[in-house]
Amino acid sequence: MSEKNRERNSQDDRLATPQQARRRFVPSGGGNDRFGRATEAIARFMGTPQFILWMTIFCALWLGWNTLAPEEVQFDPRSLNFTLLTLALSLQASYAAPLLLLAQNRQDDRDRVVASQDRQRDELNLEETQYLTREIAALRIALREVATRDYVRSELRDIMEKLDQIESRQQRLEHPADDADPATSSLTVIGEDRIKSQKKIKVKDVDSELQ
Repeated sequence: MSEKNRERNSQDDRLATPQQARRRFVPSGGGNDRFGRATEAIARFMGTPQFILWMTIFCALWLGWNTLAPEEVQFDPRSLNFTLLTLALSLQASYAAPLLLLAQNRQDDRDRVVASQDRQRDELNLEETQYLTREIAALRIALREVATRDYVRSELRDIMEKLDQIESRQQRLEHPADDADPATSSLTVIGEDRIKSQKKIKVKDVDSELQ
């Protein structure tokens, strides 16, 4: 029984003690990002005229050296159909294709993110445009009920004309034309003209204030 208890205790101790972190041979996210940036830089350089120029110079020097140099110095002789150069170029092509695909995938991811951001921005602009359209329509409806300057002028002129008519009627009732002599009638006419001129001046002042 004691041996079984010891085995159980040892197993419990193993389960209780945390294990040490294992070393990862696969690079982490930051390493992947650095590797992706390096890949894009290489892919961009491979798509430039400078790369084609340097590759042409390299191949020309390789072929010229292994063709014109003495056989003792040649490392890839012409008799072997430049086997080493063929292997080097095939190795470069085998690495260039995955690098280009990786760079293209990263560019596609960036384009997808930019497209989603543009879509969100377009939706936001559409919502703002619809809101502004509704506000402008509400302002137009509200402005229909607001009195304009010309309308106020016309109403004031109508009121002044009605006041003139009322005052003229009152004056006629107070001073009948049959009982009045010529002197008083002329004075009343002059008074009425003065009143009308004063009222016209008041209307002009109101118009100037409205302007």
